[in-house]
Amino acid sequence: MASFNDCSRALESLNQYQTKDGLSVSELMDSRTRGGLTYNDFLILPGKIDFPSSAVKLETKLTKKITLNAPLVSSPMDTVTESEMAIHMALLGGIGIIHHNCSPEEQAEMVRKVKKFENGFINSPVVISPNATVFEAKQMRERFGFSGFPVTENGEQFGKVMGIITSRDIQFIEEDSLLVSQVMTTDLVTGKQGITLSEGNEILKTTKKGKLLIVDDNGNLVSMLSRTDLMKNQNYPLASKSATTKQLLCGAAIGTIEADKERLALLVEAGLDVVVLDSSQGNSVFQINMLQWIKQTYPSLEVIAGNVVTREQAASLIASGADGLRIGMGSGSICITQEVMACGRPQGTAVYNVCEFANKYGVPCMADGGIQNIGHIIKALALGASTAMMGGMLAGTHESPGEYFYQDGKRLKAYRGMGSIDAMQKTDKKANASTSRYFSESDSVLVAQGVAGAVVDRVLSRSSSHTCTTVYNTHVKILVSLTKSLRSEVDASNVRFEFRSASAQLEGNVHNLHSYEKRLHN
Repeated sequence: MASFNDCSRALESLNQYQTKDGLSVSELMDSRTRGGLTYNDFLILPGKIDFPSSAVKLETKLTKKITLNAPLVSSPMDTVTESEMAIHMALLGGIGIIHHNCSPEEQAEMVRKVKKFENGFINSPVVISPNATVFEAKQMRERFGFSGFPVTENGEQFGKVMGIITSRDIQFIEEDSLLVSQVMTTDLVTGKQGITLSEGNEILKTTKKGKLLIVDDNGNLVSMLSRTDLMKNQNYPLASKSATTKQLLCGAAIGTIEADKERLALLVEAGLDVVVLDSSQGNSVFQINMLQWIKQTYPSLEVIAGNVVTREQAASLIASGADGLRIGMGSGSICITQEVMACGRPQGTAVYNVCEFANKYGVPCMADGGIQNIGHIIKALALGASTAMMGGMLAGTHESPGEYFYQDGKRLKAYRGMGSIDAMQKTDKKANASTSRYFSESDSVLVAQGVAGAVVDRVLSRSSSHTCTTVYNTHVKILVSLTKSLRSEVDASNVRFEFRSASAQLEGNVHNLHSYEKRLHN
């Protein structure tokens, strides 16, 4: 065992070194001597752990004004993010960006589903008239996916409350012609207008009722609280919510053509929190004009612009009012932009250079593409990104769009790039985001910048109905153990890096085994 004197001499010897072990981030990313780097080309050297994982806060900026509780975003691809994925991403602290390879009405409805999924005060409750029939109430249950409808005297939202009709009131009634007034519950629990959310939730806990109707002094319905929403609050304490409405945060992508202005109007009406301008090359007059128009027309709407990979691209968008940037060109697993267009940049180098510039102006950056595993997320954050956007890591989960199918004995789901011919050849040209994203909406011959394929399903536990939740929680737990003060320590050159050769990459992965099972958690 080393003596105290041995330890002292070791520390003194270390202090004699002129430089710290490893490379600073600026030395690592000196592309003039080393060329561009991907996430696989380097490692973060270990440091000293002087904090518990419980002390780490993953709170981060998505845009100048929007904060997330976890730095993870799902990609606006039609095989990755629709309403179900966006809901689960928000529940777990991140955010989903809903794709626009659909009609404006379909996209707006997906946003609306996310915003209505979990509310604080439900300020626009769906009501029913006492003169409606049980059949109509059952139809409303099928249409809206829930069955607790306040009954007002005039069937209007701000009418005088008469009762409430729930699934228990109509579940076993076979005579559909009965009126709602004949079967509704009149033993109500109400709260007075002005009540706080915590006070309302306490009433629901003590009364054990499913709904709390908020009324004014005249007994008119103002808003409503739901017990199911209270349960969601308890189960998902890190959920990303609007500071004003307490609804889940939701983003959506649009293009840069004139028709996208009409699309955006529907999205804003549905409650959109942030819009992503979805272009393969963000530094274009089309995107700059759209960005400036949005900031003038909807000044309170946050806008993420991109994609960019250079400081010059970033400068144009920041000057035009971007609230956040999306970084990446040709680095996604289904993207062939670098091969076809001879444009792009290795993702590690792109993230470092853009973030190093944008962070000076307080503009958060999202690393989009090249995220193959949890370690890549850590590296993106270390290089300056505020969030990481995932496509392939979330494709194949229960929450991603599409049906599972079997091939060669494996359970798969389709996964395609938005620049693939499959995506570009969508029948409804007005609802086709892919052609405008790659500036091909008027072309008779389409040039692909992506491929269509399949991914193995992400079901890590067959008993889990929400596999995205399982994968996502795994990422968060590992991030928690690694990222306290990461950015400030990188900037101070206290976090050190090492270049990683091809043989080092092989050494760092599983090797020299006949067979193995790779399980990331129990």
